[in-house]
Amino acid sequence: MPEKRPRAFRAIHLLLLPPYAGLLWVASFDRTEPALFGMPFFYWYQLAWIPLGVLFLYAVYRAEDRNTEDGRKD
Repeated sequence: MPEKRPRAFRAIHLLLLPPYAGLLWVASFDRTEPALFGMPFFYWYQLAWIPLGVLFLYAVYRAEDRNTEDGRKD
């Protein structure tokens, strides 16, 4: 059985940081204006991160998937 090594860090993994930073820095979105369709900024900003986070995660997944298809496992 081959020995498993930890995966190497790659720059594409940095795409996983913006969703965390954007939602953990509450002072950046702790306000009501600008409203979008009557919804305060505080709420629509957080909801906007759901599809954005999915896009970032999908990009990293595809990059990882391409790596394993090439036969590389690092």
